[in-house]
Amino acid sequence: MRKRFQWREGNKIDLMVDGEAFFPVMLEEMRKARHSLLLEFYLVASGHITTRFLEEMIAAVERGVMVRMIIDGFGALKFTQADRKKLQQAGVQIVVYNPLHATKLTRNFARDHRKLLIVDQQVAFIGGTGLTDVYWLAEAKGSPWHELMARVEGPAATDLISIYNALWKRCTHQDLPPAPYAVTPAGDAAIRVTTVQGMYQQEIKASFLHRVNRSQERVWMMTAYFLPSFSVRSALRRAARRGVDVRLIIAGPYTDQPWVFHASKRYYRSLLKAGVKIYEYQPRFLHAKAAVVDNWSSLGSCNLDHWNLRWNLEANVEVQDATFVNQVGQVLRDDMHHCHQVTYDEWMLRPWHRKLREYVWAWLAKLALKIR
Repeated sequence: MRKRFQWREGNKIDLMVDGEAFFPVMLEEMRKARHSLLLEFYLVASGHITTRFLEEMIAAVERGVMVRMIIDGFGALKFTQADRKKLQQAGVQIVVYNPLHATKLTRNFARDHRKLLIVDQQVAFIGGTGLTDVYWLAEAKGSPWHELMARVEGPAATDLISIYNALWKRCTHQDLPPAPYAVTPAGDAAIRVTTVQGMYQQEIKASFLHRVNRSQERVWMMTAYFLPSFSVRSALRRAARRGVDVRLIIAGPYTDQPWVFHASKRYYRSLLKAGVKIYEYQPRFLHAKAAVVDNWSSLGSCNLDHWNLRWNLEANVEVQDATFVNQVGQVLRDDMHHCHQVTYDEWMLRPWHRKLREYVWAWLAKLALKIR
């Protein structure tokens, strides 16, 4: 398996669960910035939490910090022109990745789904959040969204800077100026950055398969949108059949994409029959993307679904550190207590109208994924 980035030792990584935990830490780190702030977020919508970020970005520019922001042409549709103008007038440079246009046809599907904040090219935040109140103050039933973020400090941050810089250069034909100081070791965690670049490069998927195929004790995975490829489904079934504890935590009835919730059911029967345990998260929308395989963990923006892997830019961090892996495992274990576990017997007795709805959505999803 060809690796774009190698494992880097000497990192410190902290896990943060939900917006009330990670947003204050991200904002506090932004206040400390003295050289640069690099932001890259798929989902950006004007509102309370985004205003807080805007205030810190503008304050950073005023004290001489370079501030750059990459937003997605579709994911940032609710980021108002007034807020964009406010940032640009203050001196923040904003790049819009792949703006929507009718003449682009299916190229409009290509999206930047990554979620990154890099402070002074030393400390990085990565995970699944966006800059929107659905992670913070949402009043809808089942909200705010359940999410994970990680704070990374150490040599692995340089690879996250590298993927940010590559996209910035691709969009602007300019390199970012380097930090005036080198990244130094900060802890004991081994971390590797993995990416997806649409159909051209799918290292996150390849690495996950590599781990699952060699798993011995457990494969635990949580994802917001469960439309996995045949190779992922096959690997999970094989692992369960050889006695590995395979558990999937999937978004339940609260979701921003109900059709995915129904279409994903087409995969349940074969997985349950092989011994895979399936849990549907009940309290709110499960938007987090994380996996634990034995003593290895992966966390980031990628759902490992067909759509992510076909069209998106994604970024994850893989971690080999007992403390962090155990923390992620404990989050998954705790979340299982808030899930409905789907059993094989229950699944086979579901009513005909549910089967029909699942069949229709699965057929439409399959049709959509054939679009070139």
